[in-house]
Amino acid sequence: MTADVQLLLLNGPNLGILGRREPEIYGTDTLADVEAAVRAEVAARGWEVVAVQRESEGALIETLHGRWDTVGAIVNPGALMIAGWGLRDALAAYPRPWIEVHLSNVWARESFRHESVLAPVADGVIVGLGSLGYRLAARALLALVPE
Repeated sequence: MTADVQLLLLNGPNLGILGRREPEIYGTDTLADVEAAVRAEVAARGWEVVAVQRESEGALIETLHGRWDTVGAIVNPGALMIAGWGLRDALAAYPRPWIEVHLSNVWARESFRHESVLAPVADGVIVGLGSLGYRLAARALLALVPE
């Protein structure tokens, strides 16, 4: 694949403050650290990473609609996993494989976090592995997308 092949790394509300936000739950890696790790995972395939973090569901949907030309996506919707129905519909329409990622083990936390409205339309879900989850999602997409 050529260098113009792009992978979308989409992060939702409150993920822009990773490294400072409840490090006992979310770890000390910053969003820039996560982005660098994903870039390193896909570099050998020649993929570029388009990293976008937005605080609102509408902005995430607009980003997704404008990036249908990407090869796939890694999506951490944050709390939008709970009731982000508009984002869910946008992801259901996204024509490429995508992986939902959560830094913490959502099932080990409050009960309202135990269901994702997005997971049923995802190609895979990775939870509870901290920032390693993003790298594993990148590896999964490398396997899912033919060369």
